[in-house]
Amino acid sequence: MSSQDPVKNTYLDQVQEQQQRLEVDLRARKQMVAPPTVQAARAARAGPLQGRGGGGGGGAPQGNAVDVRITGFWRWKTVVVPPNAYVVHTRRGHAQPLTLGLGVSFGYDPAKDSFLVVPGAMQTILINAHCICRELQGLLVQGYVQWIIEDFGTAYRKLDFTDVEDPMRVVNVQLREQAEAAIKDKVATMTIDTVLSDKQPIIEELTARLRHVAEGGGGTDKGLGLRIVTVQIKEAVVSSARLWESLQTPFRAEQERIARLASLGKEESLAQRELEVEQTRERMRLESDGELSALRASKDAQAYDREQSERLRRQQREEEDERRLATERQQTVLQSAELEKARLAGEAELARLRQEVEAAKLKRTALANTDARDVERAAANRQARAELEHLELRQQILNGLSASNVQARLVELLPAIAEKLPQPRELRSVSIGGTGGVQDGQGLTTLVAQMMALVNVLKTEPPVAPVARAPGLTPDVEHPTPD
Repeated sequence: MSSQDPVKNTYLDQVQEQQQRLEVDLRARKQMVAPPTVQAARAARAGPLQGRGGGGGGGAPQGNAVDVRITGFWRWKTVVVPPNAYVVHTRRGHAQPLTLGLGVSFGYDPAKDSFLVVPGAMQTILINAHCICRELQGLLVQGYVQWIIEDFGTAYRKLDFTDVEDPMRVVNVQLREQAEAAIKDKVATMTIDTVLSDKQPIIEELTARLRHVAEGGGGTDKGLGLRIVTVQIKEAVVSSARLWESLQTPFRAEQERIARLASLGKEESLAQRELEVEQTRERMRLESDGELSALRASKDAQAYDREQSERLRRQQREEEDERRLATERQQTVLQSAELEKARLAGEAELARLRQEVEAAKLKRTALANTDARDVERAAANRQARAELEHLELRQQILNGLSASNVQARLVELLPAIAEKLPQPRELRSVSIGGTGGVQDGQGLTTLVAQMMALVNVLKTEPPVAPVARAPGLTPDVEHPTPD
């Protein structure tokens, strides 16, 4: 690539930026840590002496990553170490450390002693390695490494734990750089497809190199006193978006082809199935229509048979009814004739009985009439005698009455006599007396004579109706009337 090429090398810029950042990470905080002589001077001015990992005073050192407490005063102090931290304690004039271990507290003389405290917890390093594969294409490989201190006696001699704020920072940076180098070396021998599809070779290569460095290659060499717990590759990403699209194109095309074929197969299967279903439905419809037609014909035949049977039954019933009615009519006629004969016989018997009853009744009536007439005649005779006696008495009384009283009595009786008299068929006038008036001495005799004459005249005429008799008069002989 010429210097006049306006295209910028992005990958080169990233590599240079990472290199500068690495140098800063390895040096920056070392400059923040004062040399031992300066620390001693500061400790002398402050009073108690601070070691490389310790501090003076009555509490923990300012900014220390491990919670270390220093108690006591002047030269008789005690350093209290947490149970999850490694400590190494050295003293002037002694070649070997006085205290070395995990979570061991110790007595501390600031004038002669120094100590270093390091966290004992497992550390995790995140890796982002920008690699070049065999096809000269950029890849970003992401992973992580977890490690712990296994032999602190070897580790504190070979590794730098002098950062007060984070004693593990420098060690993590060094291991991360070694891991990235191992990943880059392995990816350079692999193709893009291999890196994207199978990350196990990268994991094996990275694990082998880190363990060789951290744990030692064998013999008496113990490495750095560390132990690699696990190595994992999380992701491998193609740096070029266009290349990533190109890599995905065949797969996407294949997937689209498979999807399209699957869609066509589905459509074909659905069409075939729909055709089968339609045929089945049509067949079922035809069969149903045939069954319905057969059922309808059967129902019509049954209905026709029922109608014919009902018609025949009705005809037979009507004939039976007619025969029964004819029989009943004949029986009725016979019964009527018998009843008529019986009625006639009854009427004849009844007439005979009536005649007998009438004869008996006439006989009884004649007898009764005879007896009644005899009784009536006897009663009438007695009544006539009584009336005659009464009349005689009345006559005697009347004879003793004056003429005016007699006339008044006669006038009173004339309407009743007129009512009782029959209507005459012809009028005869009888003149009684002269034209002169009735004398006082002869008036009653003359009037009685006139009345007697009138009665005699009436008796000589044939009566139309019964002759009314004057009250108190009863004839001696009564003519019987025919029945």
